[in-house]
Amino acid sequence: MIRKIIHIDEEKCNGCGLCAEACHEGAIDIVDGKAKLMRESFCDGFGDCLPNCPTGAISFEEREAPAYDEAAVKESRRKKAVLEAVSQMPHHPGSGCPGSKYMSLAGNESEEAPAPAAAKPVSRLRQWPCQIKLAPTRAPFYEGAKLLIAADCSAYAYANLHEEFMRGKITLIGCPKLDDVDYSEKLTEIIRDNDIQSLTIVRMEVPCCGGLQRAAETALRNSGKFIPWQVVTISRDGRILD
Repeated sequence: MIRKIIHIDEEKCNGCGLCAEACHEGAIDIVDGKAKLMRESFCDGFGDCLPNCPTGAISFEEREAPAYDEAAVKESRRKKAVLEAVSQMPHHPGSGCPGSKYMSLAGNESEEAPAPAAAKPVSRLRQWPCQIKLAPTRAPFYEGAKLLIAADCSAYAYANLHEEFMRGKITLIGCPKLDDVDYSEKLTEIIRDNDIQSLTIVRMEVPCCGGLQRAAETALRNSGKFIPWQVVTISRDGRILD
C-alpha cells in the first residue's frame, strides 16, 4: 500500500539515537552508528521521532510500505516489558545475562585511607551493574549501604569521583535525558526495601541533570524513610559548585 512513512537520510544522521528513543513503536534501531528504519510495519507515520533529530535527518515520504501493524507493536512492547521486569528481579550472583547479573566487587570494598597520589588509581566500584536501569531493586550489597546516585557525566567531568564520592558507597548512575525514564519508582523500591544508611546525589550543573536529583528526592520522600542525604553539583569544567 502507498502510505506516509519516515525517511532517514544516513548522510545527515550522526547516530545519536534520540530518534530510536522517541519512537514508541520500536521501528528504529541504531546500526553501525546510523539510525535505520528496521521495521516498516511498526512505523505509524505520526513522526514522534522528527522533532528529536538534531541534524534534520528525518523526514516524511509517501511510498509503498507495509501497513502499520498495531498488534505486532503491542506484542513487541509486551516482550520488552517482560525482559525489563526480569532484569529488575532479584537473582543469584552468577546467573542471568552476563552484562546485568549482579555481584559484589570484593576487591574494591576498602573504606580505609585513599590510595597514595603516586600510586595507580584504584576503582571504588563495589557492585555490578551500576546503571539504574539495570540494577536490581533488592540485593545483598544494598544492606547497610551508603548509596551514591550519580549522573553519567560526573565521572568524566570530576576526575577524583572514585576517591571522594564512590569510596565506601554503592554507586548507581544514570542520565534522565538519554534514558528518557522516571527513575523515581525504582529508586523508591531500592531505598524502601533495603537498609540504606545515607544518600548522596552527584549531578552536573546542566538543567537536564535536575531530573536525576528530583527522582532521587522523590524516591527518598516516597520511601517513608528519614536518612541523611546531600546533593553535590559538578560544573562542566570539573569543579564542585555546592
